[in-house]
Amino acid sequence: MIVAFVLVALNASNSGGNPTQNVVVAAADLQPRVPITAQQLVTRVIPVPGSYPKVYFAAVQDVVGMVPLVGISKDQAITSNEVAKASQALGSQSEYLPIPSGYVALTIPTSEEQGVAFNIQPDDYISVIATVSVSGKVADKTIFTNLHVIKVGMPGGTGSPSSLTVVVSQCQAEVLTWFLTYASLKYTLQSYHDYQPGAQSPDPACPSIEAAKGVTLQVIQAAYPTLF
Repeated sequence: MIVAFVLVALNASNSGGNPTQNVVVAAADLQPRVPITAQQLVTRVIPVPGSYPKVYFAAVQDVVGMVPLVGISKDQAITSNEVAKASQALGSQSEYLPIPSGYVALTIPTSEEQGVAFNIQPDDYISVIATVSVSGKVADKTIFTNLHVIKVGMPGGTGSPSSLTVVVSQCQAEVLTWFLTYASLKYTLQSYHDYQPGAQSPDPACPSIEAAKGVTLQVIQAAYPTLF
């Protein structure tokens, strides 16, 4: 459902003394690129600006989910030129991807047959099957499960999806990159009944980017011996 944004224009040229207006104010410091929550907002009565008109928001729900384009201090009234919908924020001012600490985002290609007939959507969880052909032997194996999809790439913003952006550890990213180069991949879409959303703790086997040491054929063979 599209939320209608109600903006209230305040005109400094009002001749009636010192007019005031009820507007949305930051209840805490707001950081650029981090979506705003309802708990970070309050409404407050403020005086009309005295120098030039500003456009404020009248209700908290009009601002929830928007992205600050600049830092906004606590108790500061929020104006329309300081925030944008996440879909409208551009470049360095766009919303941060929801990547937990200790993880990275990796984009992998998809197609109709590879990606469950384009049914994979953001916030879905997928598993990855790798198929390897070596010396006349062909084998496949599920190499990852429970990968969180956070973006689905559309060429030019329209058409069929061409990529999926998933959350992985840096070590997993190296393994996936190897398989993307030397094998073929197919994805399965997990049942939403099995999703386990929430805070994702760092992988103890790869707690940071620095823990990734690279992969070779020998490393992959040792990790997935049935493929070779």
